Amino acid sequence: MSTFPISIPRPVHPTGIWGWFTTVDHKRIGILYGVTAFIMFLTGGVEAILMRVQLAGPELDIVSAAVFNQLFTMHGTTMIFLAVMPLSAAFFNFIIPLQIGARDVAFPRLNAFSYWTFLAGALMLKLSWIGGATDAGWFGYAPLTSVAQNPGTGIDFWIISLQILGIASLAASFNFIVTVINMRAPGMTMMRLPLFTWMSFITAILLVLAFPVITVALIELTFDRYFMFNFFNVANGGSVVLWQHLFWVFGHPEVYILILPAMGIVSEVLPVFSKKPLFGYKTVVLAGIIIAFMGWMVWSHHMFTVGLGAVANAVFTVTTMLIAVPTGIKVFNWLGTIWGGSIRFTTPMLFSIGFIAMFLMGGISGVMHAVSPSDAQQQDTYFIPAHLHYVLFGGAIMGILSGIFYWFPKYSGKMYSERQGKISFWLIMIGQNVTFFPMHFVGLDGMPRRIYTYADNMGWDFWNGVTTGGAFILVLGFLLVMDNIGRHWKNGEPAPSDPWDGRTLEWSISSPPPEYNFEEIPIVRSLDAWWETKQGEAHKEVPASGGSEENGHDIHLPQPSYWPFVAAAGLFIAAYGVVFNDLLIPWGLAAIGLIIGFVGVYAWSLEPVNDPEEEDSTH
Repeated sequence: MSTFPISIPRPVHPTGIWGWFTTVDHKRIGILYGVTAFIMFLTGGVEAILMRVQLAGPELDIVSAAVFNQLFTMHGTTMIFLAVMPLSAAFFNFIIPLQIGARDVAFPRLNAFSYWTFLAGALMLKLSWIGGATDAGWFGYAPLTSVAQNPGTGIDFWIISLQILGIASLAASFNFIVTVINMRAPGMTMMRLPLFTWMSFITAILLVLAFPVITVALIELTFDRYFMFNFFNVANGGSVVLWQHLFWVFGHPEVYILILPAMGIVSEVLPVFSKKPLFGYKTVVLAGIIIAFMGWMVWSHHMFTVGLGAVANAVFTVTTMLIAVPTGIKVFNWLGTIWGGSIRFTTPMLFSIGFIAMFLMGGISGVMHAVSPSDAQQQDTYFIPAHLHYVLFGGAIMGILSGIFYWFPKYSGKMYSERQGKISFWLIMIGQNVTFFPMHFVGLDGMPRRIYTYADNMGWDFWNGVTTGGAFILVLGFLLVMDNIGRHWKNGEPAPSDPWDGRTLEWSISSPPPEYNFEEIPIVRSLDAWWETKQGEAHKEVPASGGSEENGHDIHLPQPSYWPFVAAAGLFIAAYGVVFNDLLIPWGLAAIGLIIGFVGVYAWSLEPVNDPEEEDSTH
């Protein structure tokens, strides 16, 4: 059946690389997200290493000041938007449908579109290196982003890529909100959801609420640069502080968008390897909700030195301290889970314990920042990157690494090397502390952030040398992770369906899961449904939609589609045409991209769920 006035047949179970381009299978999309995000993570790591080499000693000239600013900006943007967020999205895609007993997400083609749009945004940002990347910092403070101070295309690439990434995030978020609400197995109430699904659900809601704020800020900045508006132009009545407010109203919920999925992963790993149920399940859920709610009340602690006044500073000091309470509740619940348990120190368990320790250290320094007089001393010194990296590297990345190893048997069908995994953990743990802890010392000693060199007589050279050495230890640890995953994905020992004696539904099916996930949809009668089943509790099942196999009905799955890729490709071309709007015909490339995107969306809207002649190809 054609889906467009021109006869274009729908792909029918394509194989090879074309199968990946047309897939709408949530598991394949999860793998695409994960592989792409890890590659982006490596590029961000290279940018970080170049900065650390430049700062290893005083008055070095490895990279110029201009290149250093570009590295700093691209590193921050890459790690937040192209690495940590999509790595979390990889788990959303692969794990959530399995944990809630669903065959796929609510909107499979929208899911594919979110990945291809993310890839378009990532390529857009990285292509900016060709003509000179943005150098205004990953936070893009005005007036550094103005045409007067930054006339090149780097800022334009940054603006447009973030807009595209916002579209991808919103598409994925709406999809997972609907999936969790509507696609749960019978009997799986909201208070029987696995903790990872709960934290992912909260994260998706935060994304839907937060990204429109940064979208408004980016649109205003676009109008300033392209159409001579004055939102952030002080000389003509604009306000540079307006940008800071808009950015951090988005930016602090963004911190919890990055950390909540990692908290969810840790909440899954600890009970499994402690042989205990999670201590205080309802309390952990409530703490996650409170964190998400209070995340909107603390943004101005990033602006204590702007001059908002004593009242504003006092209010945000209090709210920033209060948000530590639900976070502390989570930590105590995790410790309660471990306490008295039969602990197995596997690689995922080690990374989860490392997460707790490192995130706790980052949280303590965060409370120090909450005190505005203390913050005034620490602001714009290396104390800030120290805190940031303990929270986002020691927190988010350690949690994600725990998830990578925990679910590796499920998504690969193979077992990794436990010995190599533990060695990589200790290298990353040691490297993390050797790299980032000395930043507290040089920060308190007054070393400013974002400087590309420093004088020989400042006394900062020793600790900067230690920090650079720690960065190379981190590199070694991640090389071992890559080798472990890469070698064993192909040649590892076959994994059983439930190698960890897991508690949730994804461990009830084969590794890797079949395309249809569950032959029959389970009925859930308790929290930790799979664990209860293994303990001998009655486990009943209901047939798939349309009846069971025994009754002569097939399991219906969504068919592959060209159009999510086509729509995302059109968006990429249009975005490139906005940056280079004077090629041949003004705005001509942008118009071509919009037409391609429109064709993709139009054909998508006409595409039937299944082609009648292909019903016999279902599973």
